[in-house]
Amino acid sequence: MAKRVAVVLAGCGVFDGSEIHEASAVLVHLSREGAQAEVYAPNMPQMHVVDHVKGQPTPEQRNVLVESARIARGNIKDLATLDVKGLDALIIPGGFGVAKNLSTWATQGKECSVSKEVEGVLRAFHAAHKPIGLCCISPVLAAKLFPGCEVTVGQDTECEQWPYAKTAEALQELGCRHVNSQVTEAHVDPRNLLVSTSAFMCNAPLHHVHDGVGKMVREVLRLA
Repeated sequence: MAKRVAVVLAGCGVFDGSEIHEASAVLVHLSREGAQAEVYAPNMPQMHVVDHVKGQPTPEQRNVLVESARIARGNIKDLATLDVKGLDALIIPGGFGVAKNLSTWATQGKECSVSKEVEGVLRAFHAAHKPIGLCCISPVLAAKLFPGCEVTVGQDTECEQWPYAKTAEALQELGCRHVNSQVTEAHVDPRNLLVSTSAFMCNAPLHHVHDGVGKMVREVLRLA
């Protein structure tokens, strides 16, 4: 039987939604491994909409589910309908939408809250001992909800290659163990069944990000 994996998106676009290359890599690697992806997103307004040419917010308003449907080619479900019983694993790609729409990390950092719907889904998979895969910034969701867990967002020393390395410090302040890793690697927390990879937390070639996401997907499926 093919493994059924929920993929939760946060919109469409790196600055206000899911990072499209990460989301696509997750879906490609799931397909390659013979798994069945079921894509979900919360039916809610985005925090804001960013013009991806100018890098500036615009006055328009968009819906997270409607925007996520662009990546899912329309084959998407409301996150409120997700039933953990019929699924084998959960994967959440990164992008600023994780920090703006699925949580308030973008504005509150480690003092953030996770949206009730997203929290409920994460806790359901965790309680059912089903693996959770996390890319880029999405490990902050696990760090907030599961103190003592192990995740990676790459490296903990800021430099040109690792511009977001201070995130690792915030994760540690939440009581999480951060494990340094390279962009092509994934870290497995066997106790919590969490698998994380840094993806675009690193200024790396696209194929290296793709390879790291692939490693994460394979580890998730191995645990499922």
